[in-house]
Amino acid sequence: MFSFLKRDPVKKLLKQHALLLEQAMQAQRRGDIRSYSQLTADAEAVYEEIQLIKASQT
Repeated sequence: MFSFLKRDPVKKLLKQHALLLEQAMQAQRRGDIRSYSQLTADAEAVYEEIQLIKASQT
């Protein structure tokens, strides 16, 4: 009945994914390849979670 009041979990995860990719890019520019690798892996994990949620919604 009040489903329009629920927050969209995918929207939050997309923001987090974009933030992680931005941080990874900044780390790469600084020459910090380890941080870049870790942030990219974290972003990939968030993206996989987004895909799982989208698949379960359809």
